[in-house]
Amino acid sequence: MSENPSGVLRITLVRSTIGRPADQGRTVKSLGLRRLHATVERPDNPSIRGMVNKIRHLVEVEEIDASSQQQDNPAPSAGKRRARSA
Repeated sequence: MSENPSGVLRITLVRSTIGRPADQGRTVKSLGLRRLHATVERPDNPSIRGMVNKIRHLVEVEEIDASSQQQDNPAPSAGKRRARSA
């Protein structure tokens, strides 16, 4: 992993925390990962990198450039609600 100061890290939990030390489970939870194959995007900074390094055997990490992230995830429009059928 190279330092990508203006980018984002996409982190996916691919291995279970069952049977792992409690501090690794707390690290997974603090990153916002709740279940297997869950993916979160976190800013690329030294604290997040340290957390990822601690649980590198449980996660997959992908570096994303900040400019490409905005194109991949456009802001949701406010008017897309489902009509309820009566």
